[in-house]
Amino acid sequence: MEWTREETRRRLELLAEENYKKFQSSLIPGKENILGVRTPKMRALAKEIQRSDWREWLLLNEEAMKAQDAYFEEVFLRGLIISEGKGSVWKEQLSYVSDFVPYIDNWAVCDAFCAGLKQTKMHKEEMWEFLQPYLESDKEYFLRFGVVMLLDYYIEEAYLDRLFEIFDRIHHEGYYVKMAVAWAISICYVKYPKETKVYLLENTRLDKFTYNKAIQKACESYRVAAEEKVLLRSMKRK
Repeated sequence: MEWTREETRRRLELLAEENYKKFQSSLIPGKENILGVRTPKMRALAKEIQRSDWREWLLLNEEAMKAQDAYFEEVFLRGLIISEGKGSVWKEQLSYVSDFVPYIDNWAVCDAFCAGLKQTKMHKEEMWEFLQPYLESDKEYFLRFGVVMLLDYYIEEAYLDRLFEIFDRIHHEGYYVKMAVAWAISICYVKYPKETKVYLLENTRLDKFTYNKAIQKACESYRVAAEEKVLLRSMKRK
């Protein structure tokens, strides 16, 4: 089978569910051209394509990324295939990542893409350097990509101080940037409460919204003790 754009769209349309489309549309405000394909079905289709020549699929479907009528799922699917990078060497995968990131325009594609980049675990310092331009960008989803990558792969003691420095440098009004930073800090608190508490109380330059959201999300974690949550709530900025 030749995985042309037409064939890819046909397969996606067969997997679509109208009720799920309504649900998904409510989670991604403003995003149009959603078919409503559940993520497990998307992953199954991605694996089917990966069993063939997925590099050829990327070429055949490249124009879909630029098309005005591109389905949300076409972009999502491309992200799944690139992030898996089946059989690719690291530098090759990074090249595909660079090409894909500019097409990220919503949190769902961003977060699924980041979660799939598991080769990062074997190339921590190389990916760290690769991420720095994204973390210094003024583009909302470049920043979201960078922060979610930190959240997924770098919340470790060896990186903690560098993470806090990066979070303090990010001053962007995009909601999905602020929420990513807050989410990351809440996970830092879950894993390293002492160090993160010092950061929040003494050293942070976070804006009020991000600071309070970080505390809120930490309080929502079942891994934070009830007495700790009382203290955290007392730390919120008025």
